[in-house]
Amino acid sequence: MTIFHEMIHETRIVYIDGRPHPSDRLHLYMGDSRGHWEGATLVVETTNFNGKTGSYGRNGNGNPTSDKLRLVERFTRAEANTLQYAVTIEDPQTWTKPWTVAFPLRREEHYMLYEYACHEGNYALPNILSGARATER
Repeated sequence: MTIFHEMIHETRIVYIDGRPHPSDRLHLYMGDSRGHWEGATLVVETTNFNGKTGSYGRNGNGNPTSDKLRLVERFTRAEANTLQYAVTIEDPQTWTKPWTVAFPLRREEHYMLYEYACHEGNYALPNILSGARATER
């Protein structure tokens, strides 16, 4: 199964075929995810983080974490257009005890997924174009 994050074009692969996590010597920015079903709830455990990510973002911003970070996510369909999402965050080198956050993920009928692309604040664009126009002249 894959989970596509719109921001920074990250795609998580979640194996749901019962295979174990790889060796704990393998460390990844997004960790290694394994899922299984508990009734109607998909439970995803992610371990093997590299300790270089933040809890608010995958690019190192936000709260720091260690390579001992472990996430347990729960996805439960609450109604036709709503998933109930909960994640328990455990990192004994960062927090004194595990903590959980939960919120609904609601389907937005008119939502569109857009490509995430860097544009450098469009500061370079006028210079690039003016240079090209000068070359053309």
